Amino acid sequence: MNPSYSFKIYNSVQDLPVHWDDLATNTIFLNRKYLRILETAAPGNMSCHFIALFYNEEIVGIAVSQFLDLSQIPSFGERDSCLRTKIRNFVFKRFGSKVLIIGNNMLTGQNAFSLHPKFPTKELVKLLKKATDNLENTLEKQGNKPHLSIFKDFSATEIDIFNIPEYDSFYRFSTQPNMIFDIKNSWHIFDDYIANKNKKYRDQYKRARKKSEALIKQKMSLEDIQKHRKRIYELYLNVAQKAAFNTFYLNEDHFEIFKKNLKEQFLFYGYFDNNQLIGFNTLIKNGSDIDTYFLGYDEHCQKEKMLYLNMLYDMIGYSINKKYSRIIFARTALEIKSSVGAKAVNMFGLIKHNNPFLNLFVSRTFGYFEPKMEWQERNPFK
Repeated sequence: MNPSYSFKIYNSVQDLPVHWDDLATNTIFLNRKYLRILETAAPGNMSCHFIALFYNEEIVGIAVSQFLDLSQIPSFGERDSCLRTKIRNFVFKRFGSKVLIIGNNMLTGQNAFSLHPKFPTKELVKLLKKATDNLENTLEKQGNKPHLSIFKDFSATEIDIFNIPEYDSFYRFSTQPNMIFDIKNSWHIFDDYIANKNKKYRDQYKRARKKSEALIKQKMSLEDIQKHRKRIYELYLNVAQKAAFNTFYLNEDHFEIFKKNLKEQFLFYGYFDNNQLIGFNTLIKNGSDIDTYFLGYDEHCQKEKMLYLNMLYDMIGYSINKKYSRIIFARTALEIKSSVGAKAVNMFGLIKHNNPFLNLFVSRTFGYFEPKMEWQERNPFK
């Protein structure tokens, strides 16, 4: 390592170097404002650290890390109760409950780091590995030695920057893809998108809208979110607990903190039936992208009113009308997102067990614990 390169790890956003945001211009999810909110609103079993890379005195790289203690959460998810799930949960509790992630486990996509383009990527990625090793040692001294270290979520081209000897002990894995919806230049209003669909999917749209005719959609203010706090959390948990695998649960005041601090960059939409809140979704404005965030709904109403599909249409309508270029729909519910026009982008990561013996088995067992999702890609357009 060139002696001119160095790193520093920060436990609090208020201590970050002055020029941190100079490298956070491409995404809101690395800038100081968002990280301060993340630090405040992080789930109870998550602690955040922030890494700055330097060349002499100049900041040349920034990264966010999250340490998760999975032993603190009551359930990894209640959707699957098969033997495989029981074994997976036992193994994670016993051998993988303490996880260090370079990246943001609450989002999908490369929100891990930003590197100065004028400096050699290989040197900066080497330096990031040294910083990660240092953070692992610090956590160990605090009695929180990570079982697993993970770098997530990278596209097929982004992951190649780790093809250096320093990362040879990591296993490269692929999980569910990121569903990305590209907005065509020819779509000036939402009706242009609907007109571009083939008959089958135009009929699907009409059917969904008819089912939801009685619903009232409301853009909710901070005061509205606070007023409906209990119900919002109930709807969020209803969805979260049915996930195949959870590594955290949000705190009850999570959405209030986001709305209070991000203001109009954070959108919260509630869906009401007879004055009863039956569902909500959230969006974050990120430059020319819209990132979908957490949502919740009443399971019975969701089926009856085709609520989730209607939410997707509403997100698309908003993004087209406001001239955004992409919607990051994230992973999960791949087929229904595909049916509205989102495309799957494969995502990759690196994982290492910090017990060298157990690390030998990561490549052989990963597929067992992360089974391949079978789904059919749809093409709704003419």
